[in-house]
Amino acid sequence: MKERSIWERIADNLRSRSIWMLHYCTGCGAVELPPSMTSRFDMERFGIAPMATPRQADILLITGYLNTKTLRRVIYTYEQMPDPKYVVGFGSCTINGGIYFDSYATVNRLDYYIPVDVYIAGCMPRPEAILEAFNYLMEKIRKGEADGWKRYRENYEWYKQNQIRSLGEVYVHDEFHE
Repeated sequence: MKERSIWERIADNLRSRSIWMLHYCTGCGAVELPPSMTSRFDMERFGIAPMATPRQADILLITGYLNTKTLRRVIYTYEQMPDPKYVVGFGSCTINGGIYFDSYATVNRLDYYIPVDVYIAGCMPRPEAILEAFNYLMEKIRKGEADGWKRYRENYEWYKQNQIRSLGEVYVHDEFHE
């Protein structure tokens, strides 16, 4: 592994202390976000705050199952985020489709389409598990090990082939993206 410069280590340390998350609430896992953000668990004390747009966010938080229709939007959102960017998969739905694993329209493995840095197991994960996962991600960022965005760039053709296999094409077609 290549040795990181002092400036990269300083930048990673600072990045890990100020994380802006964009939560893509696709399923029931989103129910556990408000308790994680409010006074009892208070995510903000760790430097984690919600962000409204992908162009200012560091983390894409996928909080439930994805179907092929929403997968297209998630990929589009992920590609709008600036580097370095991180993905957190919330609950069993992002890992294996959850209770919808055998549906024709449900995506079973999020990491086939975009790189996932941390998965949070459970259906639905409790606020304690969410905070533990964010602390784990912050540690990975600090050490320079949260490199999903680099893997996406290096293995872009593999990810793109998986996206095309499931979606036919990845581009969003509507009145805003023509």
